[in-house]
Amino acid sequence: MGSRVPLSPERLVFEEVATAHSDIEKSIRFYYGQPSIETLDPKFIGYTPDQVAEERDERLAYLDRNAAFNVLAALEASFRLDIRVRCDGRKKDELSRSFRRLRKVKGEDRVSLEQHILEQWKAHRPQSKSLISDLKAAFRYRHWLAHGCYWNPKLGKKYDFSSVYQLAQEVDQTLPLHGSA
Repeated sequence: MGSRVPLSPERLVFEEVATAHSDIEKSIRFYYGQPSIETLDPKFIGYTPDQVAEERDERLAYLDRNAAFNVLAALEASFRLDIRVRCDGRKKDELSRSFRRLRKVKGEDRVSLEQHILEQWKAHRPQSKSLISDLKAAFRYRHWLAHGCYWNPKLGKKYDFSSVYQLAQEVDQTLPLHGSA
């Protein structure tokens, strides 16, 4: 059996990611919207207004991807914390028992989010199959981001911060994850 994974006090919470995303987006728009930006930062000397706008849009896209990545990371943490609360608290529902069996066989550090955790949710909450499928697809987007976006992903839809955050809110409202913040 694997070793016990220690909990961190720095756990991501997707609502905090959303607040940071909003603050940083406003900052980028303010910075790039300055009328005499070339006097604020010498790197803009010689830039046309279109080049300034293009760079602003690149920074916003970068922010969007990072924030989406962090929301998905926070969601994974919520699912993993849920398992710990269910197993350590010896919850009696079938999903909790299934997670205890899984953790006993695999070890806490060998339980896969997509192959094990989300599949157990799908099996024990058939009414949430569509939501779980959407979540699995969003995690393929996260894998693409995590690996440097070096291939053309086949995701089925376009993901951005807004769509990922909306999915996280739906998970939070639909699935009874124990210990979520």
